[in-house]
Amino acid sequence: MVLNNIKFYDSVKRKKLEFIPIKPNIVKIYLCGPTVYDNSHLGHARSAITFDLLYRVLLQNNYEVIFARNFTDIDDKIVKKSKEENIGINEITSTYITSYLNDMNALNILKPMLEPRATQNLDAIFDMIKILLKDGKAYITPNNDIYMRVSKDSKYGELSNRTNLESQVSRIGENEQKEDIRDFALWKIFNKDDDIAYDSPFGRGRPGWHIECSAMIEKHLAYKDTEFSIDIHAGGADLFFPHHENEASQSRCANNRELAKYWIHNGFVTINGEKMSKSLGNSFFVKDALKIYDGEVLRYYLLSLHYRSPLNFSHEDVLSSKKRLDRLYRLKKRVIDVESNIIDKDFRDTFLNALNDDLNISIALSCLDTMISHYNELLDKNPKDTQNKQKALSNIIFINKILGIGEKNPIDYFHIGVSDEMKKYIEEKIKDRNEAKSKKDYTLSDSIRDELKSKNIHLMDTKDGVIWEYIAEI
Repeated sequence: MVLNNIKFYDSVKRKKLEFIPIKPNIVKIYLCGPTVYDNSHLGHARSAITFDLLYRVLLQNNYEVIFARNFTDIDDKIVKKSKEENIGINEITSTYITSYLNDMNALNILKPMLEPRATQNLDAIFDMIKILLKDGKAYITPNNDIYMRVSKDSKYGELSNRTNLESQVSRIGENEQKEDIRDFALWKIFNKDDDIAYDSPFGRGRPGWHIECSAMIEKHLAYKDTEFSIDIHAGGADLFFPHHENEASQSRCANNRELAKYWIHNGFVTINGEKMSKSLGNSFFVKDALKIYDGEVLRYYLLSLHYRSPLNFSHEDVLSSKKRLDRLYRLKKRVIDVESNIIDKDFRDTFLNALNDDLNISIALSCLDTMISHYNELLDKNPKDTQNKQKALSNIIFINKILGIGEKNPIDYFHIGVSDEMKKYIEEKIKDRNEAKSKKDYTLSDSIRDELKSKNIHLMDTKDGVIWEYIAEI
């Protein structure tokens, strides 16, 4: 089977486009990461998982991928939290960066090659602001703040198709010293002794949010000799305007090239039908979700709906996803005793072709379900068929590489969520059941099995003895 060309839905062109990298065999991606003033929430998790899948798909297509995900560690919200809790800003940001990375590790997110932080790239921010000032595309207000002069960018608004001036309100609020309602801050002056600020050629202050990403892209990723700085700019749909519009504008004006060839955005996460937001009080932190669900189960759930669709978080849907994941691990349990040295090329190509079409996860997971059923049927007929066991295991390893699931030992997987105390209780009950069976007391044996089943513990008698699974009920 010949692999199809890769296609992605471009948020700017509003249609699927064939992916052609700027330079052969190399892909440069920048993902807007978190602002580190609090723990990561499910919106962060969905964005990270979406573009982790993109990263893995490109790798499976044999591209060299240079992937960057930033940390915004200069922001008014961080400063506010630092003052409210009387904790140093570096301690605040370090705490939440560590928390975010721990969450991403639990979700099996591949580590990006680059993780730039705004505080470590002030030089690049200064350089870009200097260029914009020199060319008259930025200006200094009477109170010495610096703003982008949007009127100098004839393409402003083309990214998001937001041209209504009344809708284009700056993130920092209105400022009567601005020339144009659309203008946005590049540098804000803070001179008070109690202000958290940074020395710069323009005076002591803090950078605007948008300039941070543009400067880090230019410093760490950008091609200097092409029409576009990078191949793909990625992020959540909530960042499309004003953040990405403003990034694109200042980068275009400073560098005389477009910021990205493709723009890809993942859909919102909602809870009870409302967009997830800390201000609404419905922000479900990843660390809290991980207390309820295993990281792999949560990953599978967040992967299972197409990345551009809005996702309404549902406990019942998570458990339904787990049942689907259970099927993969049950097949793995049947084939774990062989080496994976036979490739099922047709399955791999079919699966990858689905994901090459704008990360079509529905078709990919349907293909996965078909593969699981196929090999289960073959092994039901001949449980000792080594060749089919090898193919099945090879497919599971391939799935792990591309979806980031299926890596665990299957016995361990089915014990997730069971406390050590409960495990000890289960083993004692299995011992009691074995003893009852040896005495032909099948009434007692069955009652022990039923008691455990009532606690979602399912027993299976095998040639190697009794094994058990914890299967959560919906």
